[in-house]
Amino acid sequence: MTEDSDVRAIAALLEDEYAHAILIHTSDRAMSAHELSDVCDASVSTVYRRIERLQEHELLTERLELDRDGHHYNTYTARLDRIEIRLEEGAFEIEVTYREENAADRFTDLFEGLR
Repeated sequence: MTEDSDVRAIAALLEDEYAHAILIHTSDRAMSAHELSDVCDASVSTVYRRIERLQEHELLTERLELDRDGHHYNTYTARLDRIEIRLEEGAFEIEVTYREENAADRFTDLFEGLR
């Protein structure tokens, strides 16, 4: 993707009310698609479409959670820390800064990768 198309795609995502809300709600804690559906007042399929678009730009992470009863489901957490868009020499440049994962998150990812 070119810088200009990245700028347009990310700007469109941030302008989208559901993608915007998903990023805001998952910035504090991990949430499932069903929880996001409730807080965003959107259908689960709409939430999953936005999750997919956010993941395409690495703005959202996915983690597998296990229930006490043995069921599993995914939760999502915003990775976005900051977006900077500059106009330099007749072209847009975009810089996305991501949140750092903590050691526990990295260990969980490593453990899940071994299964």
